[in-house]
Amino acid sequence: MSQTRSPAVAGTFYPGQAAHLAQAVAAMLQAVTHPEPARPPKAIIAPHAGYIYSGPIAASAYAALGTLHHVVKRVVMLGPVHRVPVRGLAAPGASAFATPLGTVPVDRAAIAAIAHLPQVVESAAAHALEHSLEVQLPFLQQVLDDFTLVPLAVGDAAPEEVAEVLEALWGGAETLIVISSDLSHYLPYDIAQATDRRTAQAILDLRPELGHEQACGGTPVNGLLLAARRRHLQAQLLDLRNSGDTAGERDRVVGYAAFSFTEETADAS
Repeated sequence: MSQTRSPAVAGTFYPGQAAHLAQAVAAMLQAVTHPEPARPPKAIIAPHAGYIYSGPIAASAYAALGTLHHVVKRVVMLGPVHRVPVRGLAAPGASAFATPLGTVPVDRAAIAAIAHLPQVVESAAAHALEHSLEVQLPFLQQVLDDFTLVPLAVGDAAPEEVAEVLEALWGGAETLIVISSDLSHYLPYDIAQATDRRTAQAILDLRPELGHEQACGGTPVNGLLLAARRRHLQAQLLDLRNSGDTAGERDRVVGYAAFSFTEETADAS
């Protein structure tokens, strides 16, 4: 089977023309001012709203990958489902994902390697209109060289189930884990700031106890935090803002954060 998952939110969540998209992503990456982590990240958390709202915060996570452009060959990407309910973690039926910047092949061998796990299912419908994974791809296409993708749309699952999948796909330096999640939704600006600071601290403490009111991607985030504790990863907060800081009004805002997770010792593989 050879089927490409076409972009669903090009032209709405982000620019639909390749030149404009590349220019927008490059500008957001160049605007990041924080230094890169001392060691390259094994995992990142990045938000997934329209670029006008969350793009600058997402760029903070992707700018941290600068030294990995030729190292990472596979990206394991988990994001929450917004449109189609699913039990477990849904792999796509597609063999590739497309954006205006080109096509990224899906690592079907990696998906086959986790297909025996009961929480892993296949659902083209869960991916067809889902934006949480798609909006990450242009950033990855901009900062990495050639890579394959393991895209998993996460629905109803326990942190242990998510962590088990991550452990199975962990790999070495060639594998990057990307978790897609926004934080609080539609709170007044000041309340959102306080709420999101608490959520960020829980993530920094690797406490896998987030609810969906704290982070819409709480399920994949919790799974990463559980795996990160076992693997002794260190979390770093790169950016914490909300839509009231970027392009929205302040009476009802959505929170965004970017994190990197590094291993205690550099992986020489």
